[in-house]
Amino acid sequence: MPVNLDKPQQWKADVAQSVDMYNDWFMRFAPQAFRTTRVQTTKDVEAALHATGNLTDIKPAMLRQHPEILPTLRMSTCPPLAVDRLIGLSGASVSMVKRMEDSQRLPVRMAVADVDRELEKIATIIEKMADPDIFVWLGRAQPATDVEVHRAATIVADRLCGAVANPIIRNAQEKRQLAEIKTWLEARGYSQLPGGDGAKFNAMPAGTFSFRMNVPVKLEGGVQSVNIPIDAVIMPKSGRAGDLPLFFEAKSAGDFTNTNKRRKEEAVKMAQLRSTYGAGVRFNLFLCGYFDSGYLGYEAAEGIDWVWEHRIDDLALFGL
Repeated sequence: MPVNLDKPQQWKADVAQSVDMYNDWFMRFAPQAFRTTRVQTTKDVEAALHATGNLTDIKPAMLRQHPEILPTLRMSTCPPLAVDRLIGLSGASVSMVKRMEDSQRLPVRMAVADVDRELEKIATIIEKMADPDIFVWLGRAQPATDVEVHRAATIVADRLCGAVANPIIRNAQEKRQLAEIKTWLEARGYSQLPGGDGAKFNAMPAGTFSFRMNVPVKLEGGVQSVNIPIDAVIMPKSGRAGDLPLFFEAKSAGDFTNTNKRRKEEAVKMAQLRSTYGAGVRFNLFLCGYFDSGYLGYEAAEGIDWVWEHRIDDLALFGL
């Protein structure tokens, strides 16, 4: 039985309440989530500055040992450099720079001499464009003081966090949403499966749940399989051997534009699950934030139902 996907007359009111709920959470908790990340990022930046002699000694050997500091170095220039801009200015290997950014590693098949030559190109640009208004000790005889280094690290950390502000907020919101589901389920006698115990989604005992569980699906053609992560997997108390659990994706959004860009993600997961396990798959959303009628209509057309966080008791209508 559909819970919300077949009730468009309620969507407008629910959207308004969901937006209010998200905004209230954002005002109260998002700044703290951002600050917590910024504190750790500042420590990471200070470590990067120490490794580079406070940007006075950027050498290939150091970058080879610490490829993970490249984003910090990019944010230390004036102006800060995007990945592609750094590649364009330095002429460094595209694949190497992107591997350093995405995996914090260097190419394994490239000769050491070739790696060092590419790293030297990066180091040259960073040293040439290092921001003198942040790193005030550059070009003077006196070394940097602890206060100056900390101040500079804080500024660079702000730049780094600003570049990934949305993921920081989204991750904090997802943790909170899963905590709300956990509280609701445990209050009704459900128990969480311990992480790492090897439990499989299709062998869960009745009355149990798990978070971020991998579910194998077959790709187009039915030959290759991959695991897709599902935020919440719940086996109802009425579940019997052979039954599939309920799947829920925790989704939050701080504006309407991004939700419409991302709405195909859920449809793809639903299609993969149905193709692998049949039409009886129950894949649903747990929503908080800016999800308008266009988004809801798209998901409803795909057979995807949802629970609004401000009406979390609707979970019971799914048989929980």
